[in-house]
Amino acid sequence: MKNTLLKHRSIRKFRSTPIPEETLRELLEAATRASTCGNMQLYSLVVTRDEALRRQLLPCHFGQQMVVEAPCLVTVCADVHRFSMWCRQRDAEPAYDNFAWFVTAAIDALLAAQNLAVAAEDEGLGICFLGTTLYTAGEIARVLELPKGVIPLTAIAMGYPDEKPALTDRLPLEAVVHYEKYNDYTAAEIDELWAEREESELTKRLLAENGLPNLARIFTERRYVREDNLAISRSYFALLRECGFFNQ
Repeated sequence: MKNTLLKHRSIRKFRSTPIPEETLRELLEAATRASTCGNMQLYSLVVTRDEALRRQLLPCHFGQQMVVEAPCLVTVCADVHRFSMWCRQRDAEPAYDNFAWFVTAAIDALLAAQNLAVAAEDEGLGICFLGTTLYTAGEIARVLELPKGVIPLTAIAMGYPDEKPALTDRLPLEAVVHYEKYNDYTAAEIDELWAEREESELTKRLLAENGLPNLARIFTERRYVREDNLAISRSYFALLRECGFFNQ
């Protein structure tokens, strides 16, 4: 398993070979063994194998072809609906329709998603998390007929790889690990931590393609710009309200 974790790479090209039913079930079982608040399992994994349905989801993911090329798309959702139903059917009034429990459910869901991803890679499958889920969560909820209290967080394209891309670089361990307490960074340390990435051939190519002086400007002016960030925030907050996660 350690070897699998250290070799993770996002796969965006897949063979059409279906994942065997038994294998898929084992992967989903592995997902359910993730840590969870109070053993409540406040998540749902919507497994979409039907190609016609995945084609409906394709525009939600900005036309990324892996959505239809991979034989399986798993939409990972925070879900307080199921647990609340169980409570009411036992004459127990739930109070999970608020932001604190959205965060709790999101943690549960993402832990399960990571378990699923690691188990899939350990079986020789490839995976790719789709950040586009947040951009169009409302439309995804409509296509998948999600009830109130269930909201998409991410999606995982999963199948047998048809490529083997190079490993993506990561910041050095010193960038993300703090011992005993948080140790804030000096300007010099920030420069050092990003030095290797900023000097890479990939970065040089991106700078030339974008006509920008540094990698940070690519993030702020091309990849994740303020207008998009605010638009996504507004639409997702609206969906959270619609799903009942802002009740007091």
